[in-house]
Amino acid sequence: MHNDITYLNPEFFYLLFLIPLLLLLEIGFSKKRTPSLFWSSNFLISKRSSWKLILKYVLWGTRALALTAIIIALARPQTTDVSSETLSKEGIDIVLAMDVSTSMLAQDFLPNRLAAAKQVAIDFIEGRPNDRFGLVVYAGESFTQCPLTTDHKVVKNLLKEVKDGLIEDGTAIGMGLATSVSRLKDSKAKSKVVILLTDGENNSGFIDPMTAVEIAKESNVKVYTIGVGSYGSAPYPTKDIFNRDTYVNVEVKIDEELLITIGESTGGMYFRADSKDKLELIYEKIEALEKTELEELKFYNHEEKFELFALVALVLLVFEFILQYTVLKNIA
Repeated sequence: MHNDITYLNPEFFYLLFLIPLLLLLEIGFSKKRTPSLFWSSNFLISKRSSWKLILKYVLWGTRALALTAIIIALARPQTTDVSSETLSKEGIDIVLAMDVSTSMLAQDFLPNRLAAAKQVAIDFIEGRPNDRFGLVVYAGESFTQCPLTTDHKVVKNLLKEVKDGLIEDGTAIGMGLATSVSRLKDSKAKSKVVILLTDGENNSGFIDPMTAVEIAKESNVKVYTIGVGSYGSAPYPTKDIFNRDTYVNVEVKIDEELLITIGESTGGMYFRADSKDKLELIYEKIEALEKTELEELKFYNHEEKFELFALVALVLLVFEFILQYTVLKNIA
């Protein structure tokens, strides 16, 4: 950002009040120094020296302008370019734990739960440029899709590649949470968060969810849980006896009691999303709850402008010197 001209020493502008006084003194002394001559007739002096008298006034004006330029130069005019850099003063490490079981293909969200969850998560990542993100996917088991990184482009690309069928089907909430916490246990961040999203009940894996909760508490990891799915039933894609695509309504079963316990036990919260709009609002709430403390550094680049005024003053003083000691030598 480019600012207007400012002055480092503006107090020098008070000297401008002395210029009229100096000119008055100069005029007074000039009159005292000028000798009186008596002529027998005005005809002898008419229009003889009028141009030199005009140049004398020019001399005084030149002197006043030179003094003004010197004062402005002393006031140190300068322009300032201001640039800023925003740094994360207290970054947050966040692991997204996403359920990729086949039930996430239910179409109570458009085009389906998994696609909607991925898009909302990508938007969430884009809104937090100063945090590190990691990605864990789970179904009947879990694995780390992306370790913690500040390279959000990598996280988003790997998130786009997430799909059902990557691992054995099922819903291993305990394993998904435990894997997520393991990604954060060595983190030096002051705030460590897991956002665990699921649409079902824990029915797989060899790690009990409450055991994972204890691990999270020991590692100071806060867990926000999100239950995804409409109330009642939802259309689920399948094949009929002729191997044609069709849909069946499947009852939505989310273990909300477990998800509430996980959230509250770790200092987080539980949210229920029965539509994509609700899911977006939930991520906005988490965004507000987990604010990253930022620090803005400003850099000031000052460019001095007094040289121009000093040069103008020098030129005017040289001009005044030449005038005074040449054409005006006899009457100055």
